Amino acid sequence: MANTAEIVLEIRDLDISFRSAGEVIHAIRGVDLVLHRGETVAIVGESGSGKSVSMKAAMGILPDNARINGGSILYRPEPGAEPVDLLKADPAWIRKNIRGRSIAMVFQDPMTSLNPTMTIGAQLITAIRAHENISRREASDRALTLLAEVGITEPERRIRQYPHEFSGGMRQRIVIAIALSCNPNLLICDEPTTALDVTIQDRILDLIVSLQQKRGLSVIYITHDLGVVARVADYVNVMYAGKIIETGTVTDIFYDPRHPYTWGLLSAIPDTESGDTLYSIPGTPPVLTKDPVGDAFAPRNPYALEIDFKEEPPMFRISGTHAAATWLLDERAPKVARPEALEARIQKMRREAADYVK
Repeated sequence: MANTAEIVLEIRDLDISFRSAGEVIHAIRGVDLVLHRGETVAIVGESGSGKSVSMKAAMGILPDNARINGGSILYRPEPGAEPVDLLKADPAWIRKNIRGRSIAMVFQDPMTSLNPTMTIGAQLITAIRAHENISRREASDRALTLLAEVGITEPERRIRQYPHEFSGGMRQRIVIAIALSCNPNLLICDEPTTALDVTIQDRILDLIVSLQQKRGLSVIYITHDLGVVARVADYVNVMYAGKIIETGTVTDIFYDPRHPYTWGLLSAIPDTESGDTLYSIPGTPPVLTKDPVGDAFAPRNPYALEIDFKEEPPMFRISGTHAAATWLLDERAPKVARPEALEARIQKMRREAADYVK
C-alpha cells in the first residue's frame, strides 16, 4: 500500500441523474471516495451500479443528458497543490489541463479508443502534441519510447502500422501507451482486461502494476472481476444502485466482508476446484427511475430485516479502514453469520495466501 497521507482525488456526496425516454434515472445517489497518492483503489459491482459514471464525471466526459445534482470532485494535480473541484472548473480548462494530461483513462475495448484510419504512431503523436508544445520529431521519439515501455517489440516498424494489424492484447498496450503519453498523475482503468483472454489479462495487469510502480501513479480500477481486485487493489469500494455500500482494504473486503451484497459477489467467484454449482445473486438490480425505499438491496437480500424495506442504512464503521451500509451491523440487529460456503472459501483464501507468502 502507498505510504502517504496526501489525497489525490476526493469525491464527496456525488449525485448524478440522466434523462432518458422522458424519464429521469437517478444513477449516482451520494458517492464518497478517497484516493491517496500512489494507491490503487478498485470500484466493484454489477453492471449499472454506477462505477463508470462516477469516473466519467471526474474526466468531464458525461453525455449531454447527464445532470450533476450535487457534490464535489476535488483533485490535486501535483503534490502539495491546492485541490480543484472538477465539477466547477471550466470545461475548456479541463480538456486542456486535466483530461489526458493529468488524468488519463483506459477503456474496456481498445478498438473503441483507437482510430482505425490512423497509424498508431499518428495517434500517439496527436495525443502528445494536443497537450504539449513540442515538435513532431520530439513527439515521435517519445512515442517510440512509450511503445517500447508497454512491451511493443520493434517499435520503429510497428509505429507505422494500423490498429487492425495488432492483436487485442497489443491494442490494449497501445491504448495504455496513449494514456501515459503526457505523464498523468492518475490513471483510471475501466474494465481494462474484460475483452481479453485470461493469459493476456494477466500480462496487461502485470504491465499496469509495473508502470504504476515505475511512474508513481495513482490508479483507479473499475471492474466487476474480483479476481482482478485481489491482484491489484489496496482499497476496495463496493457499489450497488448508485451508492458505495461497503469500503475497506482489500484484506477487509476479502477476509471480513460485512454486507450481504459483498457476500454474494465473493460467493459468485468461480472455483474450478470445488465442483460446486456457480452461485448467482438472485433477482436483478433496481431500475433507478424512482429512488428505492429503504435499502436498495433489500428485495434481493435473503438476510433482509423489516427495517431494510423502510429506511436506508447509514454507513456503520467497523474499523479505521472498513465500513458498510447494512442494518445487520446495528447493535440492535440479530447476529447473522456469513453463509457457510462463503466462510469456507474465505478460510481457503487465507490458507492460499499464507502458502504464497511462504
